[in-house]
Amino acid sequence: MTTLKTVLDVIPRGFCKGVFKAIELAKKARQEHPDLPITILGELVHNQSVIDGLAQLGITSLDSKGKTRLELLETISEGLVIITAHGVSPQVMVQARARGLMTMDATCEDVYSTQQLMQSYLDNGYEILYIGQPGHPEPEAALGLSPSRITLIDPTQPLPQIYAQKLFVTNQTTMSTLDIAAILDAIKQRYPQAIISDETCSATRMRQEAILKLPALVDAVIIVGDKRSNNTAMLAKIARNRGIKTVIAIQRLTELNLEELDGVETVAVSAGASTPRFLIDEVTSYLKAVAAGRNVDKEDFYLPLSV
Repeated sequence: MTTLKTVLDVIPRGFCKGVFKAIELAKKARQEHPDLPITILGELVHNQSVIDGLAQLGITSLDSKGKTRLELLETISEGLVIITAHGVSPQVMVQARARGLMTMDATCEDVYSTQQLMQSYLDNGYEILYIGQPGHPEPEAALGLSPSRITLIDPTQPLPQIYAQKLFVTNQTTMSTLDIAAILDAIKQRYPQAIISDETCSATRMRQEAILKLPALVDAVIIVGDKRSNNTAMLAKIARNRGIKTVIAIQRLTELNLEELDGVETVAVSAGASTPRFLIDEVTSYLKAVAAGRNVDKEDFYLPLSV
């Protein structure tokens, strides 16, 4: 018999503004161009349910592990190309125009703002340290502004030695606020001349702070979101660092194993900024029914795919 008594909905949840905008732009593209091939250069956002929903509208997501956006673009010969919320390097846009492709830019405003900030410092002769996750499309886009003058800082690796008097430091928008704080402190000590701007977006920051502020009685946290989503992964990491005994990361209710909540009385449910609301509702509705002592099946709570 389950020991679960209380289910807490962690706020905020559901799409952030950047994800919402990207999805609406993709849907608008299909409405305006009903017969045109539409290809997303990568994954519009990191969530398989969103990708599947867009596929139902005839919108193809083109992605291949290890390939850059520029390499993906080379395989597209016609139609409209949608730039994902993570942004792209200037070279991608130049090549898209050269190939005669229509483009629609769904870059998140916060990501674009960070790129503009970086460009302003590049224009003024600065070298840049950019803290981000290797292989993620957002750092790929940022480094493309000037590959020879921007150095990617992997949070899991030692700081590199940079010889530059004019040094600017910033970061990927979806990083752990705790990791960023620690790295920025280390950079300040090694490079006191550096100008630093923490560009962690408000959606990421608010979700992480909500995990840090959970009451002590919470003995488990469930994070709903795609495994490829960096902001989702950071929520799980912060929950573990916070010392919460049980942290479960799932993509949707089908993956939830109730046995993992044995001995748990209070569980909190959070989700990444690219997680559709219906996936969160599946999980919370099921858990609340379990906590109420009802004999239920997970299948009864599955909701239809929607974007």
